[in-house]
Amino acid sequence: MAAEQPQQQKRVIVFSTPTCTYCNMLKQYFRQKGVRFRDVDISRDQAAARDLVRRTGQMGVPVVDIGGRLIVGFDKPKINQLLNIR
Repeated sequence: MAAEQPQQQKRVIVFSTPTCTYCNMLKQYFRQKGVRFRDVDISRDQAAARDLVRRTGQMGVPVVDIGGRLIVGFDKPKINQLLNIR
């Protein structure tokens, strides 16, 4: 009998700025939960910042892209649901 394969984690991208308190709280939460993520600093990446405004209609951070679903802000219940964090 084959061993069960661990569920593949969805792709996670965090759009943030270094001075954003909620961004830092979100990234710390992901580290505690063992969630792998790519951090995009929109204060240094103007193309990413423009793309984020185009996709969300606003300039606020953090924004989390979980497998193509955008979550604006540190919405822990929604993040936990999409990543199956208990």
